[in-house]
Amino acid sequence: MLQVNFIRENKTLVTEGLKKRNFNNPEILDEILKTDDLRKQSQRQLDDILAQSNKAAKEIGALMQQGKREEAEKAKTAVAELKAQSNQLKEQLNQANTDLENLLFQVPNQPNALVPAGNTDEDNEVFKAWDKPMPTLPEGSQPHWELTKKYDIIDFELGVKITGAGFPVYKGQGARLQRALIQFFLDEAIAAGYVEYIPPLIVNEASGRGTGSLPDKEGQMYYIGKDDFYLIPTAEVPVTNIYRDVILDTKDFPVKMCSYTPCFRREAGSYGAHVRGLNRLHQFDKVEIVRLEHPDRSYAALDEMLAHVEMLLGKLELPFRILRLCGGDLSFASALTYDFEIYSAAQERWLEVSSVSNFETFQSNRMKCRYKDENRKNHLVHTLNGSALALPRIVAGLLENHQTPEGIVIPKALRPYTGFDMIK
Repeated sequence: MLQVNFIRENKTLVTEGLKKRNFNNPEILDEILKTDDLRKQSQRQLDDILAQSNKAAKEIGALMQQGKREEAEKAKTAVAELKAQSNQLKEQLNQANTDLENLLFQVPNQPNALVPAGNTDEDNEVFKAWDKPMPTLPEGSQPHWELTKKYDIIDFELGVKITGAGFPVYKGQGARLQRALIQFFLDEAIAAGYVEYIPPLIVNEASGRGTGSLPDKEGQMYYIGKDDFYLIPTAEVPVTNIYRDVILDTKDFPVKMCSYTPCFRREAGSYGAHVRGLNRLHQFDKVEIVRLEHPDRSYAALDEMLAHVEMLLGKLELPFRILRLCGGDLSFASALTYDFEIYSAAQERWLEVSSVSNFETFQSNRMKCRYKDENRKNHLVHTLNGSALALPRIVAGLLENHQTPEGIVIPKALRPYTGFDMIK
């Protein structure tokens, strides 16, 4: 969440940022500042009364020593009245703190100056275009949902029987391809200096709030009501929260973490041909890379993460492009996001396979994740994360773009992991 002092000192800038995001309640900034003023006023009054109470308590002791019991009793009555006032002010202060936090939770992150204006994904900016020939498919080529039937590697109907739509069953060479991609992505991340973590797949409310997944404005998280837990929508949530309430030192940077997890998303409101097959699932596998950085280096780190994802797609021999998301398509917590899309020659459309984002201090302010500078003063860290990569559409792209009359060719970089060079 944004810091109140940042809003107070940069109200015009924040207002313009909200406008770029098409945020429809800019008046909330005035409400935040008004609530913060009330909070400060309550704190001052409480501090003053506590000081009076402490002073009076000392005077009571002195009066008792002097044998002035009547004056001491009067002083005790005054202290009791001050205590009642202090309790009332504590309640008022707690309420102001709660109200302020709830208001701040409604305000999205300040977009970076590089974020283009726009309302929907159609307004996203092509940051890097594909400048090589597109795959030429043989006659009779099919989309991946037909290929999975042909080669008996993914069963969507069986998933519907077991659970419901959006929960496919991988089998045979399909299961091996899935495991191969996961291990390939993890090995590449570890080689790039990321430390692997295996986190819980279920998180508490504090973890969801820490990364900005909660409050869940779009209703995308699966909620376990009996235990007040949530299934993770991405490894970003548990992995970033490893450093909740942690104070780092400058020598600790960069903190580089990677993790493979299944991910769970309700995908409420998703329907139509564009979500067919692997294009959109409720459960899917993903390898995530997460970084905690010194603010001076976070955008250089973002460039490094982009290069890492680009390298992976190059090794998988998939045509791709990179988009810089516009204000209207930016996630609630992100300051700047780049999406990677691969081209599906069979579907004749681009498929998103990765989002790489810099959240600056938005998440760390919620999580109270800080670092000490050379003067031992605390500052908020910058957090970043990226898909490296999400598997469903990668699998779809591999099946569709690499299909031949003889079978589906496995990219050379992946063959040591699959143990076969072609799906037949």
